[in-house]
Amino acid sequence: MSYPQLIPTSRSYDAGDFANKKYNAQDGAEFRILYGDKRVGMTLQLTYSNITDAEADAFINHYHSVQGTYQQFDVGLASRGGYAGSPLTFGATWWGSQWRYDSPPQLQSVYPGVSSVTVNLKAATI
Repeated sequence: MSYPQLIPTSRSYDAGDFANKKYNAQDGAEFRILYGDKRVGMTLQLTYSNITDAEADAFINHYHSVQGTYQQFDVGLASRGGYAGSPLTFGATWWGSQWRYDSPPQLQSVYPGVSSVTVNLKAATI
């Protein structure tokens, strides 16, 4: 099952960093050692406000289909909808990762037939 292709009403993105370790010499000089060529620690929070209950169910069903926080997946192009920057920004695959649920989707009923869903994702290296 694919990730639901709805355009989020808001998103929050943390670009993460490359795994590295900082060391300080006795004279105060700083040295860093890079431990990989992939960015780690990327997170993405997507909010879908005032969607139909059926659309909200699609997020719960997707979460179930990828076995919760276990499997990795691509969020597709819709998650970038409304963002005028580079289309690569939210594509974890471009950076050597795929998305995984950080926690279950949070569903809030707005009124009968209408809900809002918040999805918290984290990148996992491939």
